[in-house]
Formats: sequence, C-alpha cells, structure tokens
Amino acid sequence: MKFASVRMITDDLDRLVEFYEKVTGVSATRPAPVFAELCLSSFTLAIGHSQTVQLFGGNAARAADNHSVIIEFCVDNVDAEYMRLKPLVDDWVQEPTTMPWGNRSAILRDPDGNLVNLFAPVTEEAIERFRGRL
Repeated sequence: MKFASVRMITDDLDRLVEFYEKVTGVSATRPAPVFAELCLSSFTLAIGHSQTVQLFGGNAARAADNHSVIIEFCVDNVDAEYMRLKPLVDDWVQEPTTMPWGNRSAILRDPDGNLVNLFAPVTEEAIERFRGRL
C-alpha cells in the first residue's frame, strides 16, 4: 500500500488552489472544474469543491470544518519559508519554534482554517529519524 494523497473539501476552490500553489511552488492540474491536484514528489494534495461531496454519498465531508488533521510539509529552512509566506498568511498559529522531538516547526492556517505545519528536522536524532524517508 502506498500513501497517495490528501483531499481537502472547500467552498472556494480557486482561492484554496491559489494559496497552495504559492505555498508549494507547484502548479495545480484541473482534471475537472470542481477538482484540482498539486502533485508533489512525496504525495498529491487534492482539493475538491464541496459540490463533489455528493459523489461520496451525502455529508461525507464538510468544507472548512477540520479540527483534527494537520497537513505537514517538510521544508529545507523553516525560518526562510516563514519569512517568504508571512505576507500571504493571515493566521500564524506558531512562529518558527524548535520542538522537543527535534523538528523546527511553523504552523499556519490556510484560508479555510486547516492547520499546516512547515517543519524541518534539525537535531541529529530527528535528522536520523527522517533519513531515507524524505
């Protein structure tokens, strides 16, 4: 089994796609007007309009209603990404901080309120933990 993608549901597809294109530096493909994919080397970030939820059978998902999942991107330099994205992001939950488990991390909310963690392993233990995985 391989991890393939994370899909977010939104009421404003264009806004969310544009946001993640700026965050990742990857252009989205649009196989349908209500669906977009940003294909990164490690996984695909899929974004569907709330209209697509009907295809899953009713109220399977609700736009802008995530309270338990954090989308995480491993970056080369958390502080540099924080400075690059600071003008784009309205809600920083956590400025760059080194966590007890050895990752440097900055957490933001995307336009729909989803939590996004930009992190980089910085201690020897954390770097070793991620060796070969990232």
